[in-house]
This record gives sequence, C-alpha cells and structure tokens, in this order.
Amino acid sequence: MQRINASKFKEQCLSLLDSLTAEGVVVTKRGKPVAKVIPIVSANADLIGCMKGKLKIKGDILSTGSHWNADAAAGKC
Repeated sequence: MQRINASKFKEQCLSLLDSLTAEGVVVTKRGKPVAKVIPIVSANADLIGCMKGKLKIKGDILSTGSHWNADAAAGKC
C-alpha cells in the first residue's frame, strides 16, 4: 500500500486520484496515518434501478394473503 505525506498528497492529489489502485493510498502526518483514500467500487451501484419498469406488483405486498381471525385465536388461550 502506498503511503504519502499530507503535504505531498495535497500537491499531487489529482494525479494520485487518477492512478488510484484497489489498495488505495494512506495519507500521513508526521509519519502517522491520518486517512486512507480508496476507490469507490461501483459494481453494486449499477444494479440500483436496473429493473425499473420491468416488474409488476400484483396484490398487496404488505399482506401474506392469509386471512387471520383475531377473535377465534383469542378464544384458544
């Protein structure tokens, strides 16, 4: 993993972002790590909304479809 001083990161920020690897870059101040810059993985983000308009919902999606009689269930206790 690449480590870089904060002042050097500030100078080279745009070029570092362009060449960012999956491991990322650790930014240090006085030799101590203060931040880690990693790329965003967008594989899952592409799935959001991909089925819009392709599915139809039939019936009540908040119901199990079974009828439950609370009065009859209360008498069995």
